[in-house]
Amino acid sequence: MRLLRYDHDYSRRHFMKSLARGVAGAGVLMPLWDAIAQSGDASKAYPDELLSIEGYTRGRLKNGDLITAANVDLVRDLLEPIKYQQIKTMGRRLKLAPTTGDITRLSPWEYLEATLRNRGKAQFDGNGNIVVDGGKPWIGGNPFPDAKTGIEIFASITLSWGRHDAAFYAIKEYDLGVEGDVRYNYDAGWAEMSPVARVCMEPMPYWPAHEDKLRFQSIFFASPDSAKGTSFLNVWPYDQHSFPDLYGYVPAFKRIRQFPTDQRFEPLIPGSTLYLSDAWTAGDPLYTWGNYQIIGRGPALAAISGGWNADHPNWEHKTHGGPKGKTFWDTTVELVPEAILVSAEPTGFKRAPVSKKHVWFDARTMLPIAMVTFDRRGDPYHSFDGAYALYESGEHRFMDGRHPYWSWAHVHAFDIQTGRMTRLEQVKSITGGHATAVNDPAIYDRYLTNAALMHLGNG
Repeated sequence: MRLLRYDHDYSRRHFMKSLARGVAGAGVLMPLWDAIAQSGDASKAYPDELLSIEGYTRGRLKNGDLITAANVDLVRDLLEPIKYQQIKTMGRRLKLAPTTGDITRLSPWEYLEATLRNRGKAQFDGNGNIVVDGGKPWIGGNPFPDAKTGIEIFASITLSWGRHDAAFYAIKEYDLGVEGDVRYNYDAGWAEMSPVARVCMEPMPYWPAHEDKLRFQSIFFASPDSAKGTSFLNVWPYDQHSFPDLYGYVPAFKRIRQFPTDQRFEPLIPGSTLYLSDAWTAGDPLYTWGNYQIIGRGPALAAISGGWNADHPNWEHKTHGGPKGKTFWDTTVELVPEAILVSAEPTGFKRAPVSKKHVWFDARTMLPIAMVTFDRRGDPYHSFDGAYALYESGEHRFMDGRHPYWSWAHVHAFDIQTGRMTRLEQVKSITGGHATAVNDPAIYDRYLTNAALMHLGNG
C-alpha cells in the first residue's frame, strides 16, 4: 500500500485559496519555475493527483482511453464549456496520453533557454510596453514565465506568438457548414518574423533599424483559383497601444491596398470562422483589450504534445464526429497539472461582436491551450482550441536547426451559435511548392514585404 502525503482534494483547495487571496504564483508544492530551473521538469511542483489522469479520476480513466459522450462528465471540470458540448452532443472524441514532464518538449529549445537566462529582467515602461533596463525592447524568451497578473500572461503571448524568430506555416484550411460538409477548402501560407527578442537568428536580440517593430506577419492563399494570390501583410509596431499596418493584395485589383486595421473580427475569406483577432488567442495589440483578470486556476485537459502526424507524408490528420464524420480532428490530450484562466474585454474596437474572451494557459509554459469568446449578450459564441507537438516521433524528426521543431499542429475554430467549423492543420507543403520552414532568413523576402505580396499574387 502506498500512503499519499496529500489527499485527492488537496490541489483543489490550494487553487481555490490562491484565487481567493489573489496569490498568483504557479505551483502547488513549491514555486513552479524553481522546480523547472532545478531539473527542467515541473513534476516536483505538483502532487501525484495532478500528474496523471488515472490519479485524477481515481482509476476511472487511464492513458489510451477515449473520452466520449459516455464518460465526459468524469472530466467536465477539465474542459472549457464548448469543447464539453462538442463531446457531449456532436460526437467529438479525445484520446488520453500521459502527462509530459520534460519542459523542453513543450516549447522551442532556444526560447526556453532564453526564458531561463532572462528570467526577472522584464519590466513594463511608462507606456506599458515590455522593456529591459535602459528602456530597450525585450531580449528573448518569455518575459514573465512566473506571471502574477493577467496582463503579464497576455503580454507574453502577444510578444511572441510562435516562439520562433521566424516561421512559415504551410496550412490546409477546411470550412464546414452546419450539415457537416466541407464547403470551402484552402491552401494557405502564414509567415511570422520577429525583429526584436530574437534568440537564434543573427543579429540577436534585435534586427537593426527595426527595433520599433514587434513582428512582420502575412497570410496568403495558394488555392483554390477563386482565392489564389490573395494576400495580407501586418506590420506590428512595438508599442502595444497601436494597431498594425495592414496591407493586402487582391488579384482582381492587381495592386497593393492599405486596409482598415481595426476590423479584426471578420473573416479574411468566404466560409471561414477564423479572425485575425484569434491568432494565438492574442491576435490584437495588448492594449486594444483591457480588464485582464485571472478568474480561475486548476488542472485541464489539453492537446499540448501529440499533435504531429509523422506517419502521413504531408503530416495530414484524420477526422471524426459531426453529421458526416468530418467535423473534428483526431486529437490526443493530456492532463495539464495547472491551467490559468484569464478574462479580457475588447476596449479598442467600436463594433466588436464579442464582449469578452476567456483564455486558458498552461501555467508551466504560459502557452494558450483554449479560448472561448462571448457575444454582446454574454452568451458563448466562438471557440479556438489548438494542438501542439514536438515534431519528433520515433525515427521521424523535423528540425528547426539544431533541435526538433516545436509548433502548433492543428486548430479548431468553432461558432457554436451557427454550428460552422473551421479546421486548420499545419502540413509539410502546399500548392505552389511552399513548405513549412523555421528560422530561415529567406522567409522575410519571400513572404513579408509588399514586393512579396505582389510576387505571390502574380505567381
